[in-house]
Amino acid sequence: MNATRAVKPRGAAGYLWMLVGLVLCGVLVSGCRSTTADAPGGRVPSAGPGATGTPVPSGITAAPAPATTTAVAAALVVGPGPSGAYRAQAQPAPGTCHYRVLGAAAGSVLPDPVCTPGARNPAVTPATLRTTICRSGYSSSIRPPERITSTEKAASIKAYAYAGNRRVVEYDHLISLELGGDPNDSRNLWPEPNAATATTFTNAKDTVENRLHTLVCAGTITLASAQDAIASNWTTALAVATGPSS
Repeated sequence: MNATRAVKPRGAAGYLWMLVGLVLCGVLVSGCRSTTADAPGGRVPSAGPGATGTPVPSGITAAPAPATTTAVAAALVVGPGPSGAYRAQAQPAPGTCHYRVLGAAAGSVLPDPVCTPGARNPAVTPATLRTTICRSGYSSSIRPPERITSTEKAASIKAYAYAGNRRVVEYDHLISLELGGDPNDSRNLWPEPNAATATTFTNAKDTVENRLHTLVCAGTITLASAQDAIASNWTTALAVATGPSS
């Protein structure tokens, strides 16, 4: 009978040590679990849009979404402009650029404001609108050839660490050619992710650009307001450029 009875700790000190041991064991177990169960596959969740409820699309390296996406326009620069002999431009180093994800499923993604702040075409001014962007065929006449942009696009994709479907990613002019953006300045070009359901390069930003172009050429809004708005945040550019009443 005595051989099968559990030996009990004697006194209050014994019970106290048992309680401490149980607490320490629980802490260790929960700590081990938290390092692997917080994210699928044991990955530690990254900070940024995903942490605030917006899922980061597959293949995208994202930075925290800014508190505001206005005030980027002050950083706009003037690029070299159109050329009769384009050369592939150097791109930022691999992995140094980060997308700002506003709405993943809809393709509402902004470029890195340091890598891609936007650059203007010096040939396009309020005085030259009728002979440049408001003239049919102007944009296609200054567009760099694919042999140049394909090389640049591959390097830009590495800079942004994009690992998604390349067939639906447009090598996009942040300030589009039809809004007076520089045709081949690397500060005006980026690999633009598309909506989750996309099957071609066509995306929502194209529609915004076309509408702004129409308004600029009609004299409804200024060239500068359109350029500033599209460079700051293309998802709100139309509302910002035209004002709250439009």
